[in-house]
Amino acid sequence: MSDLYSDPLGTAVLAAAKIAEITGKPKHDVALVMGSGWMPATDALGKPTHEFPVTDVPGFPAPTVVGHGGLIRSYEIDGANGKIQALVFLGRTHLYEGKGLEPVVHGARTAVKAGCKVIVLTNACGGINRDYKVGQPVLIRDHISMTATSPLIGADFVDLTDLYSKRIRELIKREDPSLAEGVYVHWRGPAYETPAEINMLRTVGADLVGMSTVPEAIAAHALGAEVLGISLVTNAAAGVTGEKLSHTEVMEAGKAAAGRMGELLAKVLKQL
Repeated sequence: MSDLYSDPLGTAVLAAAKIAEITGKPKHDVALVMGSGWMPATDALGKPTHEFPVTDVPGFPAPTVVGHGGLIRSYEIDGANGKIQALVFLGRTHLYEGKGLEPVVHGARTAVKAGCKVIVLTNACGGINRDYKVGQPVLIRDHISMTATSPLIGADFVDLTDLYSKRIRELIKREDPSLAEGVYVHWRGPAYETPAEINMLRTVGADLVGMSTVPEAIAAHALGAEVLGISLVTNAAAGVTGEKLSHTEVMEAGKAAAGRMGELLAKVLKQL
């Protein structure tokens, strides 16, 4: 039996095999990782063919964060060129939980080993760009890592120039030209940023800040998958409005925007 920490890729292969066994599907085509407040958006995808706890699959710890469901779902969706088998992870592990980096990226690696060519990573984030409004989805076009961590170990030199697929972003913007694109900052958390830190991040070119997505994107890209990142602005970042930040606010904003988020995800999958 592989161990997640000593053999992360081997464990991802075992996890993918378990998902195939549970769902009866030899492979999936696309995966979605749902961030804080995004769970209601999955209603637009229809009824899943299968749903099971992440703990039924090797390598996945139980969720510890409110708003992260700890479930895996499998969907069959009508796409532009036939049926799409979609794997949906309701919840994720964060770096701030202190479990190490391997559990953080295990879902992304498992999805690729399950056959997924495209990984859609969603998150709730703070809006640094003053033009962004609460409840607005923003496509991630690039990122800045403030955690000094990477899921890659050794001389594994991976080009991240097109980490967030330009091809997929262009497809989506044909469906919804109003979508903005921005630069996302990965902040370790769990403490939110200070107003001074937000000013620093704005100065270096950041539009969004959150506590997820970047390690998963790198891990999936390194294994050959195309990556799409979508941030939901659930609050203005520290110092932008003078209001205090709370996780409850993040969850409420996510629920309020669930309808639009679901429609957006449905369009994404059909285009892919």
